[in-house]
Amino acid sequence: MLLLLALVSVALAHPFEEDFDGNRVFRVSVPDEDHVNLIQELANTKQIDFWKPDSAVQVKPLTSVDFHVKAEDVATVEDFLEKNEFHYEVLISNVKNLVEAQFDSHTRATGHSYTKYNNWEKIEAWIQQIASENPQLISQSTIGTTFEGRNIYLLKVGKAKPNKPAIFIDCGFHAREWISPAFCQWFVKEAVRTYEQEIHMKQLLDELDFYVLPVVNIDGYVYTWTKSRMWRKTRSTRAGSSCVGVDPNRNFNAGWCEVGASRSPCSDTYCGPAAESEKETKALADFIRKNLSSIKAYLTIHSYSQLLLYPYSYANKLPANYEELNALVKGAVKELASLHGTKYTYGPGASTIYLAAGGSDDWAYDQGIKYSFTFELRDTGTFGFLLPESQIRYTCEETMLAVKYIANYVREHLY
Repeated sequence: MLLLLALVSVALAHPFEEDFDGNRVFRVSVPDEDHVNLIQELANTKQIDFWKPDSAVQVKPLTSVDFHVKAEDVATVEDFLEKNEFHYEVLISNVKNLVEAQFDSHTRATGHSYTKYNNWEKIEAWIQQIASENPQLISQSTIGTTFEGRNIYLLKVGKAKPNKPAIFIDCGFHAREWISPAFCQWFVKEAVRTYEQEIHMKQLLDELDFYVLPVVNIDGYVYTWTKSRMWRKTRSTRAGSSCVGVDPNRNFNAGWCEVGASRSPCSDTYCGPAAESEKETKALADFIRKNLSSIKAYLTIHSYSQLLLYPYSYANKLPANYEELNALVKGAVKELASLHGTKYTYGPGASTIYLAAGGSDDWAYDQGIKYSFTFELRDTGTFGFLLPESQIRYTCEETMLAVKYIANYVREHLY
């Protein structure tokens, strides 16, 4: 009986249908243009799951590439890398072990927990609960539905007062980046918990509203819990194509599909048939457009790489208030590092990582939101998208410092 219970609990903890046994993640150095072409050639012949950057087209000389390879292709890929004299290391020798090891938190919890990864049912129940338990600080609304018909919830966090300036924070754009929704939940909890105890939080919530969208890409997130842990896109389908989903962070009308995005429906960076083709991105964009006069900052939370980015990503150009944004993220990154020593790199998206069009941060900035940022949370590749639960607390604590730093700056520099 005990053995049966143990087996049941293991099955519940790891419900993924896809088997990652023997799959590997490589980190490959790309010294020059010839090697860039070789990586693209490899991507055309084998099914390569790019982790960093997001696709073969974004690989550039003098960078490194992290990609995930199926067990049956490992030998061929290693052979290819050696034959072409690539310097590489194996970041993750067996992806299956890491998929299972994510759930390493020793917190015992049947319900929702802030130090565990929560599936959508738990997050949805938490949204209702935290709003109903804290009516003086939180209100909840639905801003749309997903392709599969799930409600897209938004929490408004702040002391009720008319005409307050606001900061918009979203999490869970890319389905596999589980640490991202964990942060949105943490942020709401900390706002409520410290409101009466901490002068800075009280000031922020008295003077600003925070719109928090806990999970943007809910359908994709559900899919990573039930079918394939590494899924990235939405789950929309289109007549005439057997490929599913669009990259929601290539689906905004900001240089849409010009660079760093794909027009192939099967690609992980598919920009969609048109800007805002996805119900999720449309709901988000509609809400921001409707509340544009009050929204003063936009923060979107992704993983991984430990980066704090500002526009632009769709072109090699700098925003008008570049010096201000750069000084602000420099301060935020310093604040973040003060807690656990975690080092972040910062700068404009295009030059700091790669060109990518159709992103929500560029779009928000072009709507007139002067303070627009993308966080790429922990880590720098040891775990990648499979950050263990034991790092949730530390990741969220330090990110909280940076977010509060930015929020306080915005509060003092309203426009």
